[in-house]
Amino acid sequence: MTFIEIDRLLLRGWRDDDLAPFAAINADATVMAHFPAILSRENSDALAMRFRRFLEVNHWGLYAVAVKSSERFIGFVGFARAEFAACFTPATEIGWRLSLASWGHGYATEAAWACIAHGFAVLGFGEIVSFTARSNGRSIAVMERIGMLRSAEEDFEHPSVPAGHALRDHVLYRITNSG
Repeated sequence: MTFIEIDRLLLRGWRDDDLAPFAAINADATVMAHFPAILSRENSDALAMRFRRFLEVNHWGLYAVAVKSSERFIGFVGFARAEFAACFTPATEIGWRLSLASWGHGYATEAAWACIAHGFAVLGFGEIVSFTARSNGRSIAVMERIGMLRSAEEDFEHPSVPAGHALRDHVLYRITNSG
């Protein structure tokens, strides 16, 4: 099922044939540089299944992204519930993870912008947040390109990242539905 279709991309439900390329994305040290660890195939498959189940139940979530012209799976973009302990949670988060070969083509920005528009116009979200490790300049640039604003007073230490880890310090961005 396709949830969002834009010029170059399809944001759709997860398929069994997405599992192997998703595992390759999650095992790529460059893609996962701003996460505490790469994922095993087993953990990657379990993550994809959680994404799939959430989409099936809620009809929104972290969508599989495919290039429209080839239907080639390149990663995910979409929404999750941020429910860990922080001053801004619970919240609706937008996030993305694309294959290294897909970087530099504007896919993350294009898909994230479409998700935000969909989230406000169709899903009725009032606000969407995004966060990443302070060192993740590429994701921060996407957040800024899609109109999100930094909420520096709410930057935080991510509770899922071990204390003392270089990636624990996170920045927070927000966008509100002004329409």
